[in-house]
Amino acid sequence: MYTYIYMVRHGESLKIEGDERTRGLTEKGRLDAYRVTELLKDEGVETFISSPYSRAVLTIENLAHFYGKEILVYENLRECMFSSEDKIISDKELYPLVKKMFSNPDFSLLGGESNTDCQSRSVAVLKDILKNFKGHKIVIGTHGLVMTLMMGYFDSQYGFEFLMQTSKPDVYRMKFNGKQLIDIKRLWIE
Repeated sequence: MYTYIYMVRHGESLKIEGDERTRGLTEKGRLDAYRVTELLKDEGVETFISSPYSRAVLTIENLAHFYGKEILVYENLRECMFSSEDKIISDKELYPLVKKMFSNPDFSLLGGESNTDCQSRSVAVLKDILKNFKGHKIVIGTHGLVMTLMMGYFDSQYGFEFLMQTSKPDVYRMKFNGKQLIDIKRLWIE
């Protein structure tokens, strides 16, 4: 009996005033959320889990409603905390920081968390999900870095270069036998 994890990276979200937790989706992001529903509506998904961040929940919300399911929110699936504040960081600042974090997984800004810390907390959640929902098909509303770190834990080919090639949204299906990864397949078509 296999367990399938559908990693759904959130749709496009403007980096405007506010904080990381409350950023919603752009018009394109909302339209793409419907495309996620179309893509996964015949997969037989039984469980919906998400990061607490609005953009992650909103990207899988239509799909959860299609199946008549609630979304379980797991705090430890939140985006990496890049600094002590939950403020928005521009891509111009963020990408060099993330590259440095992949080069040195223990590096973090003051008050932030490292890739090692982020991976540890998110993989612990993923392992619990694999244990508690064994044999299910589970959608996880997530973030690019968190998704990459979780996938990279099981297969080292998923690193910085992979992250930089992902889209918003993006969908990857992970197939597990128990806690052993069997296969990862990209389902999203741009």
